[in-house]
Amino acid sequence: MHPILFEIPGLNLPLRSFGVMLAAGFLLGSWVFTKLAERHGDDPEHDPARYSAITMWILIGVVVGARLHYVIVQILRGDEDEHFLQNPLEMLKVWHGGLSMYGGMFGAIFFGMWKAKKEKVRALHALDLGLIAGMLGQAVGRVGCYLVGDDYGSVVPERFRDLPWPITLRVPDPLPDGSLFGVQNAGQVLWATENWMTIKALIVAAIGYWMLKHRKFSGQVTFVILIAYGVLRFAVECFRGDEIRGVWFDGAVSTSQIVSVAAVLFGATMLALWRARRDELPDARKRPAPSKTPPPTAKPGQVA
Repeated sequence: MHPILFEIPGLNLPLRSFGVMLAAGFLLGSWVFTKLAERHGDDPEHDPARYSAITMWILIGVVVGARLHYVIVQILRGDEDEHFLQNPLEMLKVWHGGLSMYGGMFGAIFFGMWKAKKEKVRALHALDLGLIAGMLGQAVGRVGCYLVGDDYGSVVPERFRDLPWPITLRVPDPLPDGSLFGVQNAGQVLWATENWMTIKALIVAAIGYWMLKHRKFSGQVTFVILIAYGVLRFAVECFRGDEIRGVWFDGAVSTSQIVSVAAVLFGATMLALWRARRDELPDARKRPAPSKTPPPTAKPGQVA
């Protein structure tokens, strides 16, 4: 675990691995987003620039949505360690407390689709591409969770403790500075849920990209991703050990599991309602490929 990579000389400012991996994930997702726009956009010449303009608003949406979701959950939980109602300015301090992935995703969807319409890009089409890119970015960002000890799993039963990484992990004892595992987990063997969520994001991205090449209408990729992500996220949540994310009904279900059920139901309902829909879609496979016919061979006395 490496919560703090190093301190910036002269400033006494720690460079945290979580922030570095989040930034790397955003840069990767943005790059993939524009590359998908080049290949699957309506206007391959101008769409990359338009989609690039959307990415900044996606970042704003991620931060606003992730923080807002976290604050709402903590207020509803009545967490005495948080004082958001007594001191509302604490809500703006994203470095105090935490962020919520689901909130970040929905915030990114809202702000991203708004900006897409401003750029005169088909919003649902952009959302299909954006969620694929976003899942790849999230896969990198979740590595930051692993390095800092965030979103950790529950204690592994004795009979499963010899399973290898990335299925389980042994928490260092003593904990490194900046670790979020909690002193109660020092030296314990936990389910490696952070790594599972990286793998989960890669699986969802692969499903989304496959669907992109076979979709019948804009939004089909989005609905399939909501279903796949919701199912896998619900399963991973069963092995989580951190209660700060919000657990309800005496720990029977977490906030993310409730949202996952809603996401799956919404995605499945939209697929059923739109099953007969057919859109005219830009399809990279139908674009004329460069000619592979070799140039004619010049005959003697001729210039080819």
